[in-house]
Amino acid sequence: MGQAGRLTPHARLRRVEAVVNSASGHVGPHAAEELEEIVSGFGLAVRVADAQPRQIPRAVQAAVAARPDLLIVLAGDGTARLAARLAGPMGPLLAPLPGGTMNVLPKALYGAANWQAALKATLERGHPRAVSGGTVGGESFYVAAIIGSPALWADAREAIRFGKFGLALTKARRALAHAFDRGVKFRLDNAEPRHAEALALICPLVSRAFDEETALEAIALDPHGTGEAIRLGLRTLFSDLIGDWRADPAVRTDKCEHGEVWTTTGRLPVLLDGEPHWMGRRVPISFERNAFQALAPVDAAPVREMTASP
Repeated sequence: MGQAGRLTPHARLRRVEAVVNSASGHVGPHAAEELEEIVSGFGLAVRVADAQPRQIPRAVQAAVAARPDLLIVLAGDGTARLAARLAGPMGPLLAPLPGGTMNVLPKALYGAANWQAALKATLERGHPRAVSGGTVGGESFYVAAIIGSPALWADAREAIRFGKFGLALTKARRALAHAFDRGVKFRLDNAEPRHAEALALICPLVSRAFDEETALEAIALDPHGTGEAIRLGLRTLFSDLIGDWRADPAVRTDKCEHGEVWTTTGRLPVLLDGEPHWMGRRVPISFERNAFQALAPVDAAPVREMTASP
């Protein structure tokens, strides 16, 4: 492989760490070798950890601890979330490449390009940029958080993506059965407390509602009765066919920089960038203007998808 191009002048890059989940069907069995070849072609020293899913957290921790100039992650949104949390606003620079199922964060940074094209474009003309995020109960997220029982609809939507329609129906029935198990109360910024079945928080980088990273998009989901819950669930599953689920009458959108969410019926179920968590009865929420530093080309055409919907 020849020289891929001159290295970007917009960032000081010498040492690179990379974590690859080659077990992912969206990456390929030889991705680690291909990534190393691309990066080395730019004259950079790179160490690649080709990790199995259970090894990824430790591999990411080791890569950040090595204090490279750039950390490349070729895996899913969950691994990108971990890398961003560990790197934080002080760095290293992070390049979360599309190596998972949804790739919401990579598409917002690099557009619809495959990981090879995104990596080459980043090394050739990447600029450091601050990426915002949010926290729920002290846990970070960079795509979306969903607080409340309707988060269970995420399982049904994921089954749809893999063409497992029978499993999707089972998950949808389960979500509907628990749709009214517990509501949440919440306060956004300094407004009066409100009630909903669930609250979704969408980071501005991936939200269609924002052009600037100034606040979280807060979306209250409040279906009244089984009929509205089914309608909202169907719009969530098939938004590409029947329109943005945020336009449903059971949905109300706001902006939010800080606030809190609580319930009086047990713990709060929370989905952070697709990963489930259970938290206490009352949790703070906040917008983080400078959550981590990404390296990405400024001319990439971002793809903003509501794949983080409930």
